[in-house]
Amino acid sequence: MPIPVPTPPPPRPATPHADIDAALAVLTERAPAWAALPLDERIGYLRSLLRRTMAEADGLVAESCAAKGIDGVRAGEEWGGNIVTQARTLRILLDTLEGIRRTGRVPLPRNAVRVRPGGQVTVRVFPASVYDRMMYPLTFADIWVDPQVRREGLDDHLGSFYTKGVIPPSRVSLVLGAGNVNSIAPLDVASKMFVEGSTVLLKVARVNEYVGPYIERAFADLIADGFLRVVYGGGADIGEYACRRPEVGHVHLTGSVSTCKSLIWGPGPEGVERESSGRPLLAKGLTGELGNVGPVIVVPGNWSERALRVRAEDVATQILHNDGFNCNACRVLVVAAGWTQRERFLGHLRRVLAAQPPRPAFHPGSEAEYDRYLAAHPAAEPLGQRRPGTLPPAMVSAADPSGDHLAFREEGFIPFIVATALPAESPTDFLGRAVTFCNERLAGTLSSSVIVDRPTARQLGPALDRAVADLRYGAVGINIWGGISFALGSTTWGAYPGHTLEAIGSGIGVVRNARLVDRPEKTVLRAPFTQVVKPPWFVTHRTAHRVLSRAAALDADPHWWRVPGIAWWAARG
Repeated sequence: MPIPVPTPPPPRPATPHADIDAALAVLTERAPAWAALPLDERIGYLRSLLRRTMAEADGLVAESCAAKGIDGVRAGEEWGGNIVTQARTLRILLDTLEGIRRTGRVPLPRNAVRVRPGGQVTVRVFPASVYDRMMYPLTFADIWVDPQVRREGLDDHLGSFYTKGVIPPSRVSLVLGAGNVNSIAPLDVASKMFVEGSTVLLKVARVNEYVGPYIERAFADLIADGFLRVVYGGGADIGEYACRRPEVGHVHLTGSVSTCKSLIWGPGPEGVERESSGRPLLAKGLTGELGNVGPVIVVPGNWSERALRVRAEDVATQILHNDGFNCNACRVLVVAAGWTQRERFLGHLRRVLAAQPPRPAFHPGSEAEYDRYLAAHPAAEPLGQRRPGTLPPAMVSAADPSGDHLAFREEGFIPFIVATALPAESPTDFLGRAVTFCNERLAGTLSSSVIVDRPTARQLGPALDRAVADLRYGAVGINIWGGISFALGSTTWGAYPGHTLEAIGSGIGVVRNARLVDRPEKTVLRAPFTQVVKPPWFVTHRTAHRVLSRAAALDADPHWWRVPGIAWWAARG
């Protein structure tokens, strides 16, 4: 029986241009007041935003699930990627600002700052609380700072404008919201307002336009005081119009490379000509997070059957979370050609992918995209029955690493995975080859992951650290999905530095970053190879909705009495 495709709510009328002009006039007038706002008042607004966000949580999750055609355990994805992410980011940002108010400095433990061989400074930003240590034992995240910043000068590069004794520039930012994950738009707004100090005009994406009223209620105090406005519109016209308005001093986009290029150079043949001649149409600042062909590097080792199965569940999660409509999804699996357990691991992965229940393909254009990738990769194996409105995960199990594959060149926003095997003489040799392959052959610099067992990590020694340093990605996860950097709040989320308007790659700048590290290079996450309790974001977790809804409440309002319920349901995953 075909799975019913969710019917999106009727589109809201596009905001008239005259109303956009009026909104920009208010935001321009109020921008100096927001830039100069005392810290106490910013903290007050942030507390209100966190409280109102959590008050809207149940309704937003319910509507998100209805729009995506999911329920039950799958609701855990909406609690995790949406509410937990917002609660963590806002709570940690609030803690940071309150720490600055007390001491004038970003509140970090004494041992948070470390120096790598060669002098690069790192700042440990996770765990951010005692509750993090309990829920995610032996899991850490460090922001690696721009190598030009030395240890003795680090304090000058922490705290944004709050610790510098300066008022940020008076500016209006336009945020073009993303349609795939509902926390992106409100957190991009919060980043521009509380980290950078600008007023904001938010244009909600048509795909998830239903989040607009929830955002308006969560940000009600800021809207009432003229610091934020929200506009709507189904096509490119509204975003394009707002982008070109002179009142807008900065544009932030989460979306596709093609959309971003259209904003920078203009649409159609004229935009192509502008790009070829180096004459951008966008004469204002731009930040954004774009697409990525996300790799998972599997370092060969001698794994137990349980480890093979659990790590297959890990990779399957990185493929199937949000039905593959994630910019941090695993798109390419990099393995060693001589790994004796390779076929067993791929067999486990194939079984996990095939066992997941089908779900509606909610993202527009995904069915045509899926067909395009199947046509470009004749060896692709759909792992399930194709039904109207659904996309079974598809897998290419042996792609030639030297081939010019579409899946290497472009991010397919679909549940599609390509495995490729590199020849290597040893784990050390393989890891070096894999890093070079990812950096040079795969499009994007957003996030990546490395899976390595403990004995092999010891054998690799400094080579593992060198590999992490050499990976040109804004987030690198070791035995943990690098994309989790999106959700932790205290970590950064964005492309590896170095992109320009002419070579936009995976974007420019970072968001989240609630510990206010001014010049980040990348975030590196580390977790144990084996874990007693299955991570609640795994698509195979049986009680994810119960764990993550309670985790959101804990992150928003930390109290010891919330912990036993989380532990109870986590252990039953």
